[in-house]
Amino acid sequence: MRLSRRGLLAAATAAAVSPTALAAAAGRGQPRTGFERLAADGYAVLHGQRVGVVTNPTGVTRDARHIADVMHADERVNLVAVFGPEHGFRGTAQAGGSEGRYDDPATGLPVYDTYLKTGRPLADVFTASGVDTIVFDIQDVGARFYTYIWTLYDCMEAAQLAGKRFVVLDRPNPVTGRAALGPVLHKEFATFVGRQPIAQAHGMTVAELARLFNGEFLTTPVHLDTVLMTGWRRSAFYEAQGLPWVPPSPNMPTPDTALVYSGTCLFEGTNLSEGRGTTRPFELLGAAGVDGRWAAAANELALPGVHFREAYFAPTFSKFQGTTVGGVQIHVHDRTAFDPVRTGVALLVTARKVWSGFAWRSDNWIDKLTGSARVRTAIDAGADTDEVVAGWQAELADFRKVRREYLLYR
Repeated sequence: MRLSRRGLLAAATAAAVSPTALAAAAGRGQPRTGFERLAADGYAVLHGQRVGVVTNPTGVTRDARHIADVMHADERVNLVAVFGPEHGFRGTAQAGGSEGRYDDPATGLPVYDTYLKTGRPLADVFTASGVDTIVFDIQDVGARFYTYIWTLYDCMEAAQLAGKRFVVLDRPNPVTGRAALGPVLHKEFATFVGRQPIAQAHGMTVAELARLFNGEFLTTPVHLDTVLMTGWRRSAFYEAQGLPWVPPSPNMPTPDTALVYSGTCLFEGTNLSEGRGTTRPFELLGAAGVDGRWAAAANELALPGVHFREAYFAPTFSKFQGTTVGGVQIHVHDRTAFDPVRTGVALLVTARKVWSGFAWRSDNWIDKLTGSARVRTAIDAGADTDEVVAGWQAELADFRKVRREYLLYR
């Protein structure tokens, strides 16, 4: 990992409010999101700017109004464009899809598609939109392979190329910001589910990630401002903020889904269902031919904070569509003790042990999700959970040191 260019970062963000001062302010008063603080301040940070917002259905106020609708109706801000990520601005597209270019029926604003656009092509979209400042407000779920944080990264890079200012409105990490967990991406495995070497469960907010991206990974930092939350603590789960949960994507229906996702999404890299097409995606896992031995083997490990129930389900789409399969349902009973990444690895190890039909996806997608070939090859060699987890501890310790420099909340 290429380490600090903090002097360069400081010069690029000289116009921003001091992170130290913002961090102190974040500890006072009622819980408020970055957008709530922006609006309460009369949009002062956006004064005189033609503004475009990168957002999706999660960009909502406490009373469930969308921020694009709120800003469009407010004369204090000049909102002229919207930029939609994967799944789209209004959230009509499934995984791997977007909404394309259209005019939003509710506001009349032009909506531009950012999905799978990077570098100069994305910079050209920003230039064509006529904006001066790009605002980012999307709810993340805390996992490296959830693509919105790489939309953030790509948009920051493209904004710099286009000479645009970039403002990040912060929201909670719904699974807390207590710790970074799991393997760190190796650059040769970089894709849209992991552009840069961060941990599988990064334990950061989007504003903290933006600062890290700007200071560690962007060749030339963008002019970055961050509007932080107040009242958020690193130990807080999502409901502590008192905000409505809007599914960030179609298969992220609840905060409980987010809690397990950074571990069980690894099953996308196998021939087992990760629960897509059920009402509990990423909490239900299974395949045709799996039986109760899997839940029994997983429970024998006595993993902290979690129990496993033998379960049967028939996905309505995706893997095993319309077929009843056997597997497990994950029941987290102690969220503070639960380690989603270790749990995900343990479930891979036990699934391979008890089911002869276990296989990785033929494209080795598991390597893109874990960030290297190490997890896959260790499991194939018969490693147990402790041995697999031990393999990433050194790189995780290095990432945690870098991460610490960019944390803005206690």
